[in-house]
Amino acid sequence: MAYFEKARTGAEIIREIETTKVPYGMLAIWFIGQCGVILKGGKTVIFIDPYLAPSPSRAFDPPFHAEAISHADYVFITHEHSDHLDIHTIEILAASHPSIRYVTPGYCRDKMIKLGVKEDRLLTLRTDEWRREPGFRVKALPSAHEELDYDPELGYRCVGYVFELNGVKLYHAGDTVVYPGLVESLETESIDLGMLPINGRDLFRNARNIVGNMNFREAAELAVAAGFDTVVPLHYDMFRGNGEHPGYFVDYLYERHPTQKSHVMARFERYIYVSRAALV
Repeated sequence: MAYFEKARTGAEIIREIETTKVPYGMLAIWFIGQCGVILKGGKTVIFIDPYLAPSPSRAFDPPFHAEAISHADYVFITHEHSDHLDIHTIEILAASHPSIRYVTPGYCRDKMIKLGVKEDRLLTLRTDEWRREPGFRVKALPSAHEELDYDPELGYRCVGYVFELNGVKLYHAGDTVVYPGLVESLETESIDLGMLPINGRDLFRNARNIVGNMNFREAAELAVAAGFDTVVPLHYDMFRGNGEHPGYFVDYLYERHPTQKSHVMARFERYIYVSRAALV
């Protein structure tokens, strides 16, 4: 007897986001491809780098169209590359959900305004400083994609974010390599759940103007060195020729660091993370 996987519809995923109840000490996370994730803690819903534009260059279609999004409190953008700051998605959300607040690096500010985001809904964080928003705290950390790019007026071109949401501390790296000081910055945060790119970089991709990230070995070692409770790989699945097999990441951890917890998210999966404190 043959068994066939039944793909969930976009409406089913949206309904799941709406109806999932997330007790304190837990986060619900949906993986929507590349670096895109949706976080829900309590009643707060946060989109990070939502890339929902249909495109022939994608390895698979988005889980739903931007028009289908029923609720988002915040949209966080890590940098201006089109698979992170998706023009298609931002234009639609700015027009249809004027209450959303957007958080971006300074480099993205003008672009976001041109896409229809109102200035009073747009926030740029100073790196390495906590900011409190209703229901959570957040801190931006510099990211090096592949280098740290800093402007005195605009700040760092690429950032990651540390969230304290619903009793869980989560780090979303955006696009970055491991640069001096990153391990120490993360180590002081006691990260529960870290989300890291693993697609790597090389001369041949650089020659095609593809800027790279840490590879699966570096991501694994960063998670261990920084003391993450659990690590989730990102940025390996969207574009042929600029991806990676997440199984290599899991194998590396199993061989070198078998006590390090990890989770590879299935496409469009809902993953419920339970913090260490909630288990005490």
